[in-house]
Amino acid sequence: MVLGTLYAFLGVAIAVLFSGIGSAYGVSIAGKLAAGVVTEDPKKFGQTLILTALPGTQGIYGFVIGMLMVFKFAAVGGPIPLEAGIRFLIAGLPVGIVGLFSAILQGKVAAAGIGIVAKRPEESAKGIVYAGLVETYAILAFIISFFLYNSITL
Repeated sequence: MVLGTLYAFLGVAIAVLFSGIGSAYGVSIAGKLAAGVVTEDPKKFGQTLILTALPGTQGIYGFVIGMLMVFKFAAVGGPIPLEAGIRFLIAGLPVGIVGLFSAILQGKVAAAGIGIVAKRPEESAKGIVYAGLVETYAILAFIISFFLYNSITL
C-alpha cells in the first residue's frame, strides 16, 4: 500500500514538474526575444505578450492533472493500492513528458513569431497560428492524461 501511494505522488510530480519546467523554459526563450523587440518599439508589447505566454499553457495542463490526482487520493484518506498508484503514475506521464518538450519547442516557434512582429507587425497572427500548432500536441496529451485519470478507481 505504501508503494502505491509513492507511485501516485510520483505521477503528480511528473505531471506538474515536467510540464512546469518546459513552460518556464519555453516562456524564457520567447520572453528574451520579446524584451528586445519591446525595447526597440514599446507599442509591440501586446503582440509579443501573447506569443510569450503561449508556452506557459503546458504548465497549466500539468498543474490541472496534478491537482485532480491529489484531490482524488486525498478523498481516500489513506494508503493507495499498488495498482491504483501505478495508474496515477501512468496518467501523469503524457501531460508531463509531452508538456516538457512541447513547451520548449513552442517557445522556439513563438520566438520566431516574435521575429515576425518585429519586422511585420501586421502579420503577427501568423506567428500565433504557428505557435498554436505546437499547442495541439500538448492538448492531446492533456486529454489522454485526463482520460487515464478518470479511469482510476479507488
